[in-house]
Amino acid sequence: MIHSMTGFGRCETEINGREIAVEIKSVNHRYFEFSCRTPRVYSFLDDKLKSFVNARVARGKIDVFVTVGAAEDTASEVRVNHQLVAGYLAAMKEISETYGVPNDVSAVSLSRFPDVFTVHKAAEDEEQITADVLNAASQALEAFIAMRCTEGEKLKADILGRADSILRIVSEIEERSPQTVREYEERLLDRIRQTLDSFRVEIDEQRVLTEVAVFSDKVAVAEETVRLRSHIEQLRSFMERGEPVGRKLDFIIQEMNREANTIGSKVQDAVLAHKVVDIKSEIEKIREQVQNIE
Repeated sequence: MIHSMTGFGRCETEINGREIAVEIKSVNHRYFEFSCRTPRVYSFLDDKLKSFVNARVARGKIDVFVTVGAAEDTASEVRVNHQLVAGYLAAMKEISETYGVPNDVSAVSLSRFPDVFTVHKAAEDEEQITADVLNAASQALEAFIAMRCTEGEKLKADILGRADSILRIVSEIEERSPQTVREYEERLLDRIRQTLDSFRVEIDEQRVLTEVAVFSDKVAVAEETVRLRSHIEQLRSFMERGEPVGRKLDFIIQEMNREANTIGSKVQDAVLAHKVVDIKSEIEKIREQVQNIE
């Protein structure tokens, strides 16, 4: 199944008393590039999330955002910085004695000073947090991949439709190409007759046939159209595979464009030249779509 490299998935849930939110989004990229934003105290999750996502996603610039709330039963301990409090009290006494003002300090007023209290949380179970976050990430990833699949099917339909258009134009070129040789032969004979009639000289038919054969070989595009058809068959085959094929498709598009350029350099007929332009236009549109495929 074809996957787009653009996707989005989000999960907000409560697991083991924690509120956990995981958001995954991606855009096009030549390789797999991963960026994760988690709370600093949970930075140990970054590598685990990268491996988790990379197991299901091969290409794209992936951004993951994680928020983890405190568990309801998380034990916390408030500690007093006694050394700092003693320093504050000594300073208050010095101010009172020096300036003759009341030393009416209280526990409440002391608590407002910076760093009087420190809060210590009990060590958290990293394995449990990892399992809980990956649980939420799994749900976000499923939504993310589902979106990439939906977008991928749209890309596939568009690409195959354009491939059909190219095949139709190729058939028209194959039908028209022999006719251009016949038209060249007729024009050549007309010019020779106009030139030789006044001299009453017979036309050298063998020489004419040789000239036509040279022209025919010069403008022959059968090999190129056969290869172009083969590339399109490969394109169709890759589009049916259940694996990332974006890079392989990109290579096939390059080969298709090379054949189209060769055909364009050979044709010497305005009608065929316009058809080659149409083929190259469709190939370019396919190339743009392929850039979105994983």
